[in-house]
Amino acid sequence: MTDHFTACAPGRVNLIGEHTDYNGGMVLPAALSVGLEVTLAPRSDSAVAVTSNNYDAPAIRDLADDAVGDWADTCVGALREANALGLLDGGATLDVVSTIPEGSGLSSSAALIVAILKAARFANAGANAAPLTDIEIAIAARRVENQYMGVPCGIMDQMAVALATPGTAMALDTRALQYDLVALPDTHELIVVHSGLTRKLTDGRYGARKAECDAAKRYFGTEDLCLIDWEEAQNADLSEAPKKRTLHCISENLRVHTAISALQNRDIPALGQAMNESHVSMRDLFEMSLPPIDALVASATDLGAVGARLTGGGFGGCIVACIAKSERDTWLAKLLDRHPEARLIDAVSAAASGT
Repeated sequence: MTDHFTACAPGRVNLIGEHTDYNGGMVLPAALSVGLEVTLAPRSDSAVAVTSNNYDAPAIRDLADDAVGDWADTCVGALREANALGLLDGGATLDVVSTIPEGSGLSSSAALIVAILKAARFANAGANAAPLTDIEIAIAARRVENQYMGVPCGIMDQMAVALATPGTAMALDTRALQYDLVALPDTHELIVVHSGLTRKLTDGRYGARKAECDAAKRYFGTEDLCLIDWEEAQNADLSEAPKKRTLHCISENLRVHTAISALQNRDIPALGQAMNESHVSMRDLFEMSLPPIDALVASATDLGAVGARLTGGGFGGCIVACIAKSERDTWLAKLLDRHPEARLIDAVSAAASGT
């Protein structure tokens, strides 16, 4: 009888700190109640057989397959990495049960890779080698996206889904891979609303922004755009797009620090202001928003949210808004009435996560 090994990983929402994780900065993600569960059965051959409730499944692939641009690449890449790490010796049969909307910007791919690697770690639990830590799992998961799937992402998503704790935000220094858990508000909720526009990290626009950041790194001679002096960047003889991306990274990193202090001091207005300023920067400097997203964010604040912003890689997906718990139901009903294409995904706070 084949052994089965099960692992879970949550989705994540990034409260603030967009595109800073591959530019030497801070991020502030939080775990969601939506997530996924993977059941893995090791195989003696090289086949990758996947069933799922939420993806275009079943899918039959092979460990030797190159990435082809579909969702099953995530499974193939994760199992290849599990073999490289010595956790498995061959393919696997996978069953994936997910409540994370695909293309939502809530790290469905990172959660799937992390869950597969954690299930493979369980499968290897009887081996003599020391088990991989969750941080090592996160680093390995990023390798899958960078090297196999060709997505030039940073480390935030993988760290958040591998290590985040419900009811807290992870104040993560992506340079040192050091983090503190900060309690979320108990008077307010952070509401995640899907815009109705799906996104895909492999569609080229995310990669284009990464390339513009890389051009700025070459100009300044550093990997840490977030730590450059604002005046130095403002006065640099640099083309418009890389300069704008740099200015976003610098200011966004400062906003993350502001948001962390705001959470620690229970200063909800300061948190909201940082979120609002973040969206303006993503729209005008990083140019990763879209008019329907901007309209949804504007409605969120117009209807009473303390702050709201696009979250995730951009070009679709979700917004996150901070709203008083006592006003949540009325606010949400008005928002969804004004934007019928939008839908509630989740809500997180100090007291509990989930809707």
